[in-house]
Amino acid sequence: MGQHRGRVLLVEDQRDLAVSLLEALADEGYQADYAADGRQALTLVREAEPRFELLVVDIGLPRLNGLALCEQLRSEGLHVPVLFLTARDSQDDVLQGFAVGADDYLVKPFAIKILLVRIAALLRRSRVTDEHQGQLSYAGLRLAPEQGIAWREGMQLALSPIQTKLLTILLREAPKVVSREQLLLEVWGEDSSANAALLRAHVYQLRQVIDRPFAQPLLCTRGRQGFYLTAEGMQ
Repeated sequence: MGQHRGRVLLVEDQRDLAVSLLEALADEGYQADYAADGRQALTLVREAEPRFELLVVDIGLPRLNGLALCEQLRSEGLHVPVLFLTARDSQDDVLQGFAVGADDYLVKPFAIKILLVRIAALLRRSRVTDEHQGQLSYAGLRLAPEQGIAWREGMQLALSPIQTKLLTILLREAPKVVSREQLLLEVWGEDSSANAALLRAHVYQLRQVIDRPFAQPLLCTRGRQGFYLTAEGMQ
């Protein structure tokens, strides 16, 4: 099974379309959850752990429509990116979507490949924004590099300076594998006498901090290639 590229919530009341989109998201490596109406989606977003990284929301939802859902999320301080799906293409509808906090939109019918490209772009922008605000996050793990503090499942985790540097690189590249050579170079520099054994020792200590207290490990080893963060297997 491939690595998860991010956790996405699809909110769509058309069952056939939802099934097709969920299959496409899974094929692309996303961990995709599903809600059939706005109120169910609101509950899922509030309670999700790890949090959703992106919502794909149909505007014409039952119980609580997509516009009202997005507006409610923003009012609660939940700033997960939202991509609207809409059958309406008027300028007023588009402007209304952006006014309540949407990040992008697609007009039905659309090519699934286009949706996947938009999702990938939104996730990249979201992660860059988090980094510019001083924090990095992936799969429910959040890091403030300047403070040397991470959070997972509501627990605050104190990190050493070396652990902070390692985790910063792994979060920045997640879910890609980061080679041992890259980690040694970025953490200790070209002139350092640091070696693979020292790196393994620090990675072990990092695991004790970010993984040991929790049921699902995030920090993994890929043979002789290096280390990576994964959300695979998370519920």
